[in-house]
Amino acid sequence: MTTSVHGPAQDTTGPARPRRALVAGSVGNFIEWYEFGVYGYFATIIAANFFTPEGGSDVEGLIKTYASFALAFFFRPVGAAVFGRVGDRIGRRPTLILVVLLMTAATTLIGVLPTYATVGAAAPWLLTLLRILQGLSAGGEFGGAVSIMTEFAPPGKRGLYGSWQSFTVALGLLGGAGTAAALATLLTASDLEAWGWRVPFLLALPLGLVALWLRLRLEETPSFERASAGLSDPAVDPDALRASRTPRGEVIQAVVLGAGRLMGWSAAGYTFLVVMPGYLQSALNATFQQALVATVLANLGFAVSIIPAGLLSDRIGRRAVMLAGAALVALLAFPLLNLLQDPGASDAAKGAAVTVAGAVVGLMAGPGPAMLAEMFPTRVRYTGLGLAYALSNAVFSGSAGLIITELIKRTSNVDIPAYYVVVTCVVSGLALITLRGDDHRRALRD
Repeated sequence: MTTSVHGPAQDTTGPARPRRALVAGSVGNFIEWYEFGVYGYFATIIAANFFTPEGGSDVEGLIKTYASFALAFFFRPVGAAVFGRVGDRIGRRPTLILVVLLMTAATTLIGVLPTYATVGAAAPWLLTLLRILQGLSAGGEFGGAVSIMTEFAPPGKRGLYGSWQSFTVALGLLGGAGTAAALATLLTASDLEAWGWRVPFLLALPLGLVALWLRLRLEETPSFERASAGLSDPAVDPDALRASRTPRGEVIQAVVLGAGRLMGWSAAGYTFLVVMPGYLQSALNATFQQALVATVLANLGFAVSIIPAGLLSDRIGRRAVMLAGAALVALLAFPLLNLLQDPGASDAAKGAAVTVAGAVVGLMAGPGPAMLAEMFPTRVRYTGLGLAYALSNAVFSGSAGLIITELIKRTSNVDIPAYYVVVTCVVSGLALITLRGDDHRRALRD
């Protein structure tokens, strides 16, 4: 789908409205990814508490934990479809308020769940149910957040505004990693496993209340208001209105293509930024603290490159920047992973390796949200870009931990993470080649 070169400039009356949109959209993303990061960082402890009955295998428990992780991702497309439909019909603002309420409730409840030792087999089922609710809310979050950020963006700044969605992903993951690292430092291993892991989930409650307050102050986007006015205007010819609607087949095609363009970002991002702690501990015998330090460095590299990548994409286009990111990930995956596996490598060298890994993923993540927003008109933007993102994450992010852990278990090949990100980035690169070089200069289509 393309947009008209001569489409109307976006109405962003006053500088305050775009800034409020950035903050209100960002805070929900922060909470969502903070929680998903915490779950990944505490995967081994959650496995012991919920998925490993006495006498069970630690590896089996970790695989079940990642299966629950993946299941939540597979409910993201459902959430994207349901909440996206609502957001495209009644507005971005009320839908995002509902989403943050559901997300906050589900995350907080994880912090008070009874463990396997207390309620037996009911424990993993209760945890999985809450993960499903999180998946539904997360599916509705991305489409709405990116819609308000890009629809409020001043002309020529969609890449910058959209990159804040990815930047708050990095901040959320860093917040989760920092919280986990602080708890691992302050608490004994037994206290961390007994109750300390609950603290990060309980912190979602005050964060969620702040997000709710910010979203209650949010205004509806100018693009949605214009589209809604056209739908309700009695002077508009019904036949002309029907003719202006995007055919369903074209929307489906754009969703699939968008998911393909995001594949490398999804797979590499979760492999390097979330799954890495469990991989370092289970495959390379790193301590919990060492794994968290590596993850913090990777997320720092990721965070530092995102906004510059979004800015650069406003100048030279989304295609060039995202293709460079996919190519660099594919070229560097094996050298960086082999450096981590080398027992003779210095800690400084390993730290630099994970930082670089995060930074090259940021080249794809920075322009990604704006690229998706430019693929869909306003009437289906919330649903379309949300579905593309959710499908890509469900298949290539949510399953990353499960696929990598299971394949390492079966093959004893510790290079599996590199194979995984190389293949997905190559396919993603092929999809990115189909991007128009001037999409960043075109107005969003109402």
